[in-house]
Amino acid sequence: MKKILLVDDNEQDRMLYKRYLGKHGECKHYETHEAASGEEALASFVALRPDCVLLDYNLLDTDGLTLLSELRKLAPPESLCVVMITGGGNERLAVRALNGGALDYLVKQQFDHELLCKTVTHAIEKNEWRQGVARHHEELENVNRQLRTSVESLMEARQQINHQNKLLTLANQELATTNRELARTNADLDNFVYAASHDLRQPVNNLRGLFEELHRTATVNDPDSAQIWKLLDNSLRALSTTITDLADVVQVSRQSGDVKVEAVNVTELANQVLQTLHPQLQAAQADVRTDFSALPELAYVRSNLRTILLNLLANSLKYRHPDRPAHVWLCTYSLNGQPVLEVRDNGLGMNMQLHGKELFQLFRRFHPQASSGTGVGLFLVNRLVQSQGGRIEVESQVGQGTTFRVFLRLAEEINQAEPETTTQHSVTD
Repeated sequence: MKKILLVDDNEQDRMLYKRYLGKHGECKHYETHEAASGEEALASFVALRPDCVLLDYNLLDTDGLTLLSELRKLAPPESLCVVMITGGGNERLAVRALNGGALDYLVKQQFDHELLCKTVTHAIEKNEWRQGVARHHEELENVNRQLRTSVESLMEARQQINHQNKLLTLANQELATTNRELARTNADLDNFVYAASHDLRQPVNNLRGLFEELHRTATVNDPDSAQIWKLLDNSLRALSTTITDLADVVQVSRQSGDVKVEAVNVTELANQVLQTLHPQLQAAQADVRTDFSALPELAYVRSNLRTILLNLLANSLKYRHPDRPAHVWLCTYSLNGQPVLEVRDNGLGMNMQLHGKELFQLFRRFHPQASSGTGVGLFLVNRLVQSQGGRIEVESQVGQGTTFRVFLRLAEEINQAEPETTTQHSVTD
């Protein structure tokens, strides 16, 4: 309900205004309050916060313009609704009232109940519209401030991004330079290792010849001579194997060009590998079972696949469990569209929590007591598989055995990639 404050020192006029407002339409529902002086009007205004003030210009303790100025101090900006009532048709006074903040004016004895109600209603609506506009402008200003803040933040963020981009560009340039230096260093290191292993072969062969001649012709009167000859022979063999393995490792990195992917019959390839490993199979009295029915052919580089299978089988034979016959299972299948070569054995097994991170590192051996070797075989297998986008999963339990799952890259992916070629390698682990 709208509240109207009637400010007039004439009680009869106040009664008249109340009667007028009570007669006409919407004004019937207005709640009217009265003040007979400027002081009483100020107190009532603070207490009531009326929607409109009907203010008589002539008051006993003040005049309407002065009271209007005081009321403006008590109300928020652009929220005061005052209709000034003047006497004698003083247009100049009416203009001063409008300039002082009044929304409208009436002249005594020149309005009836209908004009009074329309004037008050219009003043209230105008004041509400003005306050709505003010709120809208305030909201717009808040939005503008937020936009300015956002723009400033965006500009700052853009500057930071530009700065970070410059830093990243510099870092990338430094990284590219470092990579080039590392590539040169690795190439130089590979060349050195390859040259050293190549140059050392002849001296080792000479040592082998001298050893065999010495063993054949020399007479040593020492009861431990047989053991000494055996230790020397084993040392020469280990040195020769290490040099060969180093050359093979470097060869995998150095040789590049077009790989020849072909449909490899897995049964045929496995038979060739098993024939190569025939002495080891007999020595281990191994039982090797194969099942390639799920995936009888693998589209891969034949020489690489042979090296992978050869080394994994050789490991299964080398690290067999001494308390039971060696059993090895070979199979191929497709998992989620990716070809898998699986080699499973019942050998010594490994502690994967302890050795899993080192499994494919160069020169790592986990059962040196079981067999001689250099720890290069698994490194070569992993490097061959990864070089063509594949991966290897290993499951193993100490004393139970080990399973290698080689996830081979699809043939079309190999052809699209920049490939590497390798030659057939010997068993090295």
